[in-house]
Amino acid sequence: MRDVYVVGAGQSKYGAFPDESYRSLFETAYESALDSAGGIDPGDIDEAVVGSLGVGGRQLGLSGPAVTEHVGLHGVPCSRIENACAASGYAVRQAVQAVKSGMADVALAGGYEVMTDMSGDVAKYWLGVSGETEWERLTGTTFSGVYAQMASAYIDAYDASPDHFSKVAVKNHANGAKNPKAHLGFTCSFDDARDAPVVADPLNLYHCCPTSDGAAAVIVASEEFAEKCDDAVRVAGVGAASERVGLFQRDSYTSIRSTEEAANTAYEMAGVGPDDIDFAEVHDCFAIAELLAYEDLGFCERGEAPNLIDRGVTELDGDLPVNPSGGLKSKGHPIGATGAGQVVEAFSQLTGQAGDRQIEGANVGLTHNVGGSGGAAVVHVLEGGVL
Repeated sequence: MRDVYVVGAGQSKYGAFPDESYRSLFETAYESALDSAGGIDPGDIDEAVVGSLGVGGRQLGLSGPAVTEHVGLHGVPCSRIENACAASGYAVRQAVQAVKSGMADVALAGGYEVMTDMSGDVAKYWLGVSGETEWERLTGTTFSGVYAQMASAYIDAYDASPDHFSKVAVKNHANGAKNPKAHLGFTCSFDDARDAPVVADPLNLYHCCPTSDGAAAVIVASEEFAEKCDDAVRVAGVGAASERVGLFQRDSYTSIRSTEEAANTAYEMAGVGPDDIDFAEVHDCFAIAELLAYEDLGFCERGEAPNLIDRGVTELDGDLPVNPSGGLKSKGHPIGATGAGQVVEAFSQLTGQAGDRQIEGANVGLTHNVGGSGGAAVVHVLEGGVL
């Protein structure tokens, strides 16, 4: 199969936007992606794949064609992916597959979500649809509660404490403060993050990402088309995997098997290993999720994630920067847009367009997008400087 390149990527700002709709947010992201893909005309787009949990819990059956028709892609086949928080990560994977197979030369992938037009109680209900229905959602367990169980198990098993979750929050807010598209684009002190109100013990407010409105879009193309564009980043490897949806159904609370399997597939396809990654965007819906990702992605041994954060390895100026965008914690988490938004950040880093958060010399990046508490995961390895 042929090589595939990201040739354009863009996103809306993430946040709370009562005057915007999912169509207008996607239009902003799409136009930004198109602007960054010099040499690609909208008429070149053969296929579109978009991700969404359901747009504010409304479960709109044709929201995919609604956004692509809105931006003028008349007649272009559009599929909507619903894989919880991994929806647009999987959308990017599907677009890559379309180009790799030869069924498309240029494909659009993206995602969108409107989450702030609901009450907290309603939002909590709709977020719960990404968990196991009978034994988690309908018994009153929230996602913060699920990840709190994972956090408690991790603390019991290893040399870790809630202070390590707070250090993750401080790091990601420092990065997000450099990102003009971030929902919570402000710094926080360690004391702020440590002393915040408890949400689900041992997780507090600063250990949890916000619910956000937003959209992201990515354009992928064959090598022939990529050579016409201003910038191109090779999709070196892609991996995806599924896991039992309910946390109680799994063998371990301190790892996410779908992440590990998706990463191994992506590494093998790309011909690289964890030591070759220059930076990563990982799915930190809760701070414990970032620590688990360090281990599941092979950045360190089991139980060693707290040591990485203690030593500053994953800081913006560390040996392996993680979440230079601010991650879900600071940049925000509009569920359907999150995975594609991670690819937007990787494209910016690998083309030298990340501004104050630019990682010098970055050549290989990784994105990691998780659905629910691990029922689905998708990993992309992206390589710059290849065309």
